[in-house]
Amino acid sequence: MTITRSPTNETDGDAPLRVVRVGDRAVAYAEYGDPDGTPLLFLHGTPGSRLLGRLLDAAAREHEVRVFAPDRLGYGASDPWPDRTIEETADALVAVLDDADVASAGLVAFSGGAPYGLAAATRHPERFDRLDVVSGAVPPALSDETPPIQRLLHRMARSTPALLQALLRGQAWLSAQLDPAAVVAQYTTDGADDVPEDAAAVVKADFLEAVGGDAAAAAVEFRHAARWDPATDGPPIAVRFHHGSRDANVPIDGARRFADHFPGAAFDEYEGADHLGALLRAVPDVVGAQRDERELAASPA
Repeated sequence: MTITRSPTNETDGDAPLRVVRVGDRAVAYAEYGDPDGTPLLFLHGTPGSRLLGRLLDAAAREHEVRVFAPDRLGYGASDPWPDRTIEETADALVAVLDDADVASAGLVAFSGGAPYGLAAATRHPERFDRLDVVSGAVPPALSDETPPIQRLLHRMARSTPALLQALLRGQAWLSAQLDPAAVVAQYTTDGADDVPEDAAAVVKADFLEAVGGDAAAAAVEFRHAARWDPATDGPPIAVRFHHGSRDANVPIDGARRFADHFPGAAFDEYEGADHLGALLRAVPDVVGAQRDERELAASPA
């Protein structure tokens, strides 16, 4: 893997945006939080983009954490890589740390980012201090109650990817005309009433950035999810799962079974929280714990 650093910074609203080249492909990432803080790599869901990292911004500033939020290949400002594997995706994400001159960082993976977070921590344990999986996807073999919409997306990604991409682009076009609540409803159980307006706006922007142009990356990752069979021993670093009891996208029973496969992994249940609600409630806890974990590791014995 050849890494070339971007010569200049761009801007993503008020968040610094950089592009690092991995071989002949560009990987874009935004920064949130404290620019001098404890480093943390945040992985968006499927579909998703770097823009979701804004949900961590306030907590990251409060806890003095510097958040790197990349676009996985094919999303947002990152170049497409249609035949990438989960492992190749994980390797490309590590290039973000190299570009930022960060030797090691915390790692947080949300929803469909879970396969790539676990792969990155397993393949590059020296680069990560701890992994938090929030509302994380579950391998098909451990999910007895995969929601019908998820089964349909996985089936279309395997058999009719062009149709899936067209449907996602159409959904993005329609969502662009509607209130953010229409997008938020995809990630909640009871609608958007309990989601703050600023968070709802971030979720809408994230979705449009992910599939508003070329939705091929989403099809790639839905195929990954349908075939995902990770190593059961997991990464040799601390792993903690955070999940809502009312998550209709990834039911909590499957998440518990998955967590049980990792020796020593912890599991936090957010009572009454759905898929997005668990992320919103977990962010302050996760960001603060990531900083504390790193400070503890750096303190003299």
